[in-house]
Formats: sequence, structure tokens, C-alpha cells
Amino acid sequence: MAKAAFWKKDWFLGLLVTVAMLLAGASDLLQSMERKAYDLGVQAASRSPSDKVAVIAIDDRSIANIGRWPWSRELHARMNDLLGAAGAKVVGNTIFFSEPQLDPGYVYITRLIDIVNQSIIDGGEPLPVIGELTDVLGAAEQALNTDRKLAGSFAQTNNVALPILFELGEAHGRPDKALPDFVTAGRLTRVQPGEGFALPARQVQVPVDILGTRAVALGHLNASQDVDGGVRSEPLVVQYFDAYYPSLSLILAARSLNLGPADIQVRLGEEVKLGSLRIVTDPATRMNTFFYRDVDGRAPFQVDSFYDVLSGRIPAAKYAGKIVLIGATAAGIGTAQVTPVSPAMSPVESLAHAVSSILQEDFFVTPVWSPWVSLGVLLLVGIYLALILPQLGAGMGAVCTLVLLASLLAAHFGLMLRLGIWVPLMGALSLLLVGHLLLTTRRFLGTERGKERSEQESAESNRMLALAFQGQGQLDMAFDKFRKCPMDQGLMENFYNLGLDYERKRQFNKAEAVFRHMAEHDLGFRDLPQRIARAKQMSETVMLAGARGQTAAGTLILGDAQVEQPMLGRYRIEKELGKGAMGVVYQGRDPKINRVVAIKTMALAQTFEADELDEVKQRFFREAETAGRLNHPNIVTIYDAGEEQDLAYIAMEFLKGRDLLPWCKPGKLMPLPLVVSIVARVADALDYAHAQNVVHRDIKPANIMFEPDSDQVKVTDFGIARLTDSSRTRTGMVLGTPSYMSPEQLAGKKIDGRSDLFSLGVTLYQLCCGQLPFAGDSLAQLMFRIANEPPADIRGYAPDLPAAMVTVIERALDKDADRRFQRGSEMAEALRGCLRVVA
Repeated sequence: MAKAAFWKKDWFLGLLVTVAMLLAGASDLLQSMERKAYDLGVQAASRSPSDKVAVIAIDDRSIANIGRWPWSRELHARMNDLLGAAGAKVVGNTIFFSEPQLDPGYVYITRLIDIVNQSIIDGGEPLPVIGELTDVLGAAEQALNTDRKLAGSFAQTNNVALPILFELGEAHGRPDKALPDFVTAGRLTRVQPGEGFALPARQVQVPVDILGTRAVALGHLNASQDVDGGVRSEPLVVQYFDAYYPSLSLILAARSLNLGPADIQVRLGEEVKLGSLRIVTDPATRMNTFFYRDVDGRAPFQVDSFYDVLSGRIPAAKYAGKIVLIGATAAGIGTAQVTPVSPAMSPVESLAHAVSSILQEDFFVTPVWSPWVSLGVLLLVGIYLALILPQLGAGMGAVCTLVLLASLLAAHFGLMLRLGIWVPLMGALSLLLVGHLLLTTRRFLGTERGKERSEQESAESNRMLALAFQGQGQLDMAFDKFRKCPMDQGLMENFYNLGLDYERKRQFNKAEAVFRHMAEHDLGFRDLPQRIARAKQMSETVMLAGARGQTAAGTLILGDAQVEQPMLGRYRIEKELGKGAMGVVYQGRDPKINRVVAIKTMALAQTFEADELDEVKQRFFREAETAGRLNHPNIVTIYDAGEEQDLAYIAMEFLKGRDLLPWCKPGKLMPLPLVVSIVARVADALDYAHAQNVVHRDIKPANIMFEPDSDQVKVTDFGIARLTDSSRTRTGMVLGTPSYMSPEQLAGKKIDGRSDLFSLGVTLYQLCCGQLPFAGDSLAQLMFRIANEPPADIRGYAPDLPAAMVTVIERALDKDADRRFQRGSEMAEALRGCLRVVA
């Protein structure tokens, strides 16, 4: 028993993971992760490349204009002459001239020369024609020997460095043949043993003699690939048997400083000195090159097309005093390299980064103590996993792991970005993540098993709680509790009833979820397939939550025989009457007394923010109560108010008429006596409401109902207008109907009944002429005119309007509330006086 418990201890699992990570430290996967982290550090670093380095690219544009590759070496000679004349400091040509270039005609010319020379030998003195032929053939030979032309250009400029290419690998025995003198002349002579070595080579590829002897220097162009195939370092020195040779980047940097191979000091595996420059290397005498990022989509180094420079489009004078690198970037020429900043970088561009890193000492350093630090950090993480994490709770363990993770990342990137030091820490970071995941997963699984047992033991309790929640109308909580119970036939009945309750609440998407949950156990239960199909169909057209049983337009579903008739409170919904700014108006019926009512709904949850919803609901019912106390023949009677699923509603007197909007347009105006009679009755209603300390706040034609047959006038939306206005002014917005608002209402001042009389004056103006007294191209212009400009002269629209009516309208629209009608009864009396004049 003790041994079995030992294997199950958390600390043993932490120790096991640590040992496994130590054994996997040299794996390709972990090394690849280290390199990817290194790449991120390089990409995050920001340094400026040397402005002394320039690239002339043999790109696709050059191939298209000059011709297919390879080109005649005469073109290279012409380019070299241009750069030499421009005063380039040193030219690094990365093209391998390892074989002579023989023009097809050159062979025949040399054979003819041999034949002529032999004829001279056989015939004695040359005939004049033979001598002339000899001169012509000699000139042709000179013209076709492009290697000689390029060599002559190299000799004249005396600033060209050429590449050599080693075959890396341990050498055995002795070389096949001695290297040419022009190659051995470039070997390094000041090499001292150190803590490391130089990469060994067993074969070498060198330029043809005629070109190699004219080059000012040679350097190898070997790339050092990591385990993932990426190029991140530059082997500054390669050992070929018993001699050491510099890289092309190193010799180019030296030549730019007027130094040669004899001036380069090497301590193997530690450093390379170039004058006052000190380049710290890894144990293989490689430099961790800094790869510069693109700037605004442009390459960090100036890269010009070979063709543009050769043709004079780009003046060669721009390369004066610079290190010029010539190489191929065109597709299909050369092998692209994967670098930290590019998935496909040409060798000549990699060379530019290496030369700049040397000259500006921008390389990254891997100190000799780096492996020990990596190992030490990994062991510390192992101690944390084995001894500390098992003692912590889940929350505190997660916090500590996150802190350690952030510390490791900060150390990795901080050392790279601030000090240029690379310490591999991905092994420790991987151990931390994997170990924490394994330990927490094991702990979680154990907890879940205990939880599962506990839930099985309390299944009946969950069922009873679910039934209690369902009885209280808390269907979501009931569903949650039912799902924790093991499924059986009795629970299927419970789920079915719950789904029906969701349908009655018009929450069809939740009903569908319940029925589908049941279908996973038994699709043949009762009429389950039909229920699922019906609920799915309804859930696609009915809003989720918020407004119960409403369509996307806010309309309750009516007239569907397969769905029970919707209810709001105790009222049965019969049909939709219309839509307003705050919701939908329905015709309903109170089944207890069989009274027809109009029900105005407001989706409060969709109109107000969650943090103010409770306050808005309280204010809504206060305002509804206030409006319900109003008892006047010209004010609509409010019977009831309530809410269901955040859908608030007000049940009010059902009116057969319609609002005044249709009679507010030119050509459809009411007779003037009828207009005066209606507005006077509205003024009486407002006078009564103001006496009860109720201000309407949104008097407009749409809120005045008129039934022509009975000549009945009713003012609607008391209370709702105040709710809308107060909520919207809180958010700094003026919504509603600004054209009818008084200046003080637009200004956000405290208002009284005189503001309603101003709005009634605007309504009277519109009913008399079909136009609004204030208009503007924008809301701001409209508000400015209401607050500062007089209304448009109504006689311009209705020249026959009696002067008494004009006087009433002008007084009602006075911007100074003290000069307006002070009470609704006063305005009503003035209007009735006008009515006698009109009659």
C-alpha cells in the first residue's frame, strides 16, 4: 500500500517530468523551440543597419532585361569598372567563378590560331595575308576571352573580394592537392587556441586562377544551418586541414577598415578581433548575426537592380566609399535561406546583415556560462514542480506558475534586447508548462471523480430543487438542476414539462435545447421529433430572451394554431395595432371582465443598460401609477401596468380613432373650426394634468387621438413620455421629437406645464398650415432655430388665417415661458374665443 501511494504522489510526477526534460534537452524539438524563441528576440530588437553596406541584386528585373543566366563575364567587368570609377571602397562579388567561361566561338578561334601558327612554322616566312589573318584572329581571341576582361577589371580596381566554398566535415588524411598560392595567401596567421574550435572542412571550391589571382581577397561563403534549417549564425573561421580561412563577411569588414588577413586575430571558440572591433563567438567560432528588420516595408539595406546600375538609371556615384555586395536574388538562382526575419532570404542579403553586424558590433553573444545557467534554471523549475507546486492550491499554483513563466520570458527577451546576450531558457519554460499541466490535470481528474460521486449521491436532491425552481418560474435554474440528474423515464417526463413551460413563455430556443437534450436519450419519447422541429422553426424567428415571444421586429406571435395564444400578465393578446418609438401596441382583452384594452409594450432590457435597468423599472411603474391617477375625459385611461421577461407593458383604454398625423400635411388639413376645437380640448386636458403636477413632455400630433364619428379627443402617453425623456437626457442625447420641444426642454432646464403648451402651439401651427414652425437641415440647426429664431410666419403658408389665431399661435410659441400662456385653461379660453371669430 505504501509503495502504491508513493507512485501517486504529486512530487514524484514533478520529479519524473524534470528528469524527462533533462534527457530531452538535446532533442531537435527542444533545440528548434530555442531557435524560435531566439528569432522572436531578434524580431523584437530594433537596431539600425550600417549605411556603408549596399547590395546590387541580380534580380528578376535584371534577368528580364539582360537575358537568361549565366551572363557573359564581360557584363560583370563593366559593372566592376563602374563601381571602381565611382570609388567603391570594396566590392564583394558572391558569384562563384569556379570554371572558365568559354564562348562557343572562342574554341574555333583558338583552333584557327593554332593552324595559322603551324602553317608559319611549316612554310617558313609568313605571307602578308597570313600575317593579317593572324592579327584578326588575335583580336577575335581577345574579344571572346571574357575571363581575361573580368580579370583585367579586377586588376584595375584592386578592390574585389571573391567567395570560396568549403565542403564542411571532418578531414582525414591529407588534401588531394595543394591549394593555389592566391588562396593560401588569404589564410589567417594569428590564430590562437581557446575554449572551442573552428568548423572543419575537407574540400574547397575556388575561383579560376585568372580571376582568383586578381582578387584583392578571398573569403568563404559557407552558411551554418541550425537543426530546423534556419541560418542564424556566421562561421567566421573555417579550418581546412592545418590552415584557417576567414568568412567573406569578415574579410569584407576588414578590407573596409584597410586591414588584411594578417591583421585578424582569432581565439578559437571565444573571439575574433578586427582592429579595435571584438567579435564574441560561440564555441564553434561562429557569430550570432543580428538580422535587421524591414522598415515600413523596405529592406534595411539599399538594394538596387543590377540592370538599373549597369544601364545608368541608378548612378554608380552613390556607392562611393561603400561596401558593395553583388549577388543573385532572382527566383531559381541560388538557394534562399531561412533567417529570423525572413523565410526566404538570398545569400547576398544574409551577407549584408553579417557585414553590418561585424562593423557595428550588433551580434548576439552566447556566454560560456550560458549552458550552466540554462541547466540551473531548469533544475530550479524542477524543484518548484516537485516540492512547491503540490503544496499550493489550484488558484495560487496558477498564479505562481504564471509569475515564473513571465519571469523566464522577461529574462530571455530582456537579456537579448538590452544586453545582446542569448541564454537558452526554452527547456525550463517547456518544463514549467508541461509539468504544471500534468500536475493540474491529474489533480483535476481526481477532483472530478469525487464530484461525480457527490452528484450521483445528490441526484434526488437536484431533482427536487429543479421541480421547486420550475414551480417558481425559474426555468433556467430548473434546467440546470435537471441536467445534473441521471436520465431515466421519470426525468424525461420532467424535461418534457419543462420544455412545454418554455414554450408557454415563448422562449422557443430554450424549449428546443430541452427537447434536444431529451432526444440524446430517447428520440421516440411522445411527440419529441415534432416538438423539436416546431421549436427550431420558432426559434429562428423569435428573439432570444429579453422580449418574450416576440419576433425580430418586436411583434408577439399571433394567430398560430400550434402555439398557445400569448399572454401579457392577465391580458390575452388578440392582434397588433401598431409600432411606436418604444415598442409595439397590441389589442388585448381582460378575460376576467371581457374588456378590450390597448396594451403598449416597452422592451426595457433592450433600451437601457443593465446597470440602470432596475432604476428604470422602478421609475416606469411610478410614472404609470401617476398617469393612472389622471381622470379626465380627454386623457386616455390607464388600467394596469406590469412586466414579463423584461417586457414592460401598460394596459389602457382602447380607442377606435387614430392620431392627428394624417391631418398635418398640406392638402389634408382639417377644417379650422375642428382644429381649434380639438386643440382647445387638449389644452383643457393639459391644464388638468398640470394641476396634478404631471407634465407630459412629448405633446405632438402622434400622441393626440381623434375619433371623427364620436368627435372624441384623447391625449396619450402620459408617464411613458417622462420615462423616455429622463432616460435619454441622462445619456446626453435628445431623442423623441425635437421639432415639438420647447427651448427650455432642449436646453436641459427644469420644465413645467408651459413647455407642454409650447409643444401644443407647434402642433396647432402644423394643423393650421401643414408645416412646422421650425425646420433645419440638421438636428443642431433645428435646435438652434427653436432656441434663438422666431417661427416662420404662418401667414406665408395660410394667408387666410384669422389674426386672432395668429396671435394665439405666436403667444404659445414665445421663447420666454413667462410670456406664453401660463395655464392650459388660459390657452383653451383664447382658442374658444378664436372659434367664435372663425364661426
